[in-house]
Amino acid sequence: MAHGRPILTLNSGSSSIKFALYAMGEEERLVVRGEAERIGQRDGLFWMTDAQGRSLARDRMSLPDHDAALGVLFQALRPHVEQGLEAVGHRIVHGGARHTHPGWIDAALLAELTALIPLAPNHLPHEIRAIQAVQRLAPHLPQAACFDTAFHRQMPELAQVFPLPRRFWEEGIRRYGFHGLSYEYIAQELARIAPAEERRRVIVAHLGSGASMAALLYGQSVETTMGFTPTAGLVMSTRSGDIDPGLVLYLIQQKGMQPEEVADLLNHGAGLLGVSGISGDMEVLLDRRREDPQAALAVDLFCYQARKFIGALAAVLGGVDTLVFTAGIGERAAAVRWNICKGLEFLGIRLDPVRNDAHAPIISQDGSACTVRVIQTNEELMIARHTVALLEERTHP
Repeated sequence: MAHGRPILTLNSGSSSIKFALYAMGEEERLVVRGEAERIGQRDGLFWMTDAQGRSLARDRMSLPDHDAALGVLFQALRPHVEQGLEAVGHRIVHGGARHTHPGWIDAALLAELTALIPLAPNHLPHEIRAIQAVQRLAPHLPQAACFDTAFHRQMPELAQVFPLPRRFWEEGIRRYGFHGLSYEYIAQELARIAPAEERRRVIVAHLGSGASMAALLYGQSVETTMGFTPTAGLVMSTRSGDIDPGLVLYLIQQKGMQPEEVADLLNHGAGLLGVSGISGDMEVLLDRRREDPQAALAVDLFCYQARKFIGALAAVLGGVDTLVFTAGIGERAAAVRWNICKGLEFLGIRLDPVRNDAHAPIISQDGSACTVRVIQTNEELMIARHTVALLEERTHP
């Protein structure tokens, strides 16, 4: 075990739990990371690697529920935690309007999260289930909630409000934004490697299976593409992104679809998967686009919408000094970055093709008005940082 305070981070889904163990001190060291997959199915999988990516475990087993998965996880961590864990930090997708900072999980916060389930029905129930499982397995272990919406709570009201009667705002219906832990990490990383850029006009493109963008000014969020739910904004792997709200009414009223069917369509059957009819995986579509016009259309639509949103966010900022690509597609798909930036020369965005193909840290041409960077995001480390900060507050209020 590396020296430092042992912090476990958990990112829980309906059938998986991603985890990372950090030793947090003057240096922030990843110890192990892994995932419990296919929870609730007979052919579950638990795997774990060390900081260098070497396999430490890869076992097929039955993982009937989150309790069982976390039991396996805690057992696997024992050789790597000499004195025991200090705390667990959870990624919580939705914190509602009230939660602007991470906080310790107690009965009151758990009740609040339960009340917020209608705002994030695809995420919060599984995150709550993991919290409760940890409480049963290690009742005295402190648990922290790190909210993916918190980073955007500082946005101006103008950027959060919907054009609806005021009573809906009072009820908590507003543009929340998501991927906040990723944006916060990128803002901190940019401040570390290029402090002058962090204090300027920055657009961050978090492009993964879930995709969004945020406009940052002096390191703070002033606008983002996701809204009341993570379904809004960019085209995503299986989510639609922005559509005409009247289309939802049409599907229900004229096509006879039930609300649950529409929700499933917009979240699981749309986006890259829906347009291509093949896959929601960008890598697959890039491989198929030359022989399959629908695959090409899906890729082109993704890039077109991303380009359009960069223009919109630049308008909010009054220009753009730095563009950052991050997350799976943003970090690894050179062709997607190139297609997105093609046509944005009027914003000072000019990519260097050699640097872009090499996934270099800076992929823009020398002398470009806008610096374009590729930065690997690390939401798990951001959770660990927040959890340690809460522990420090306990020690030094």
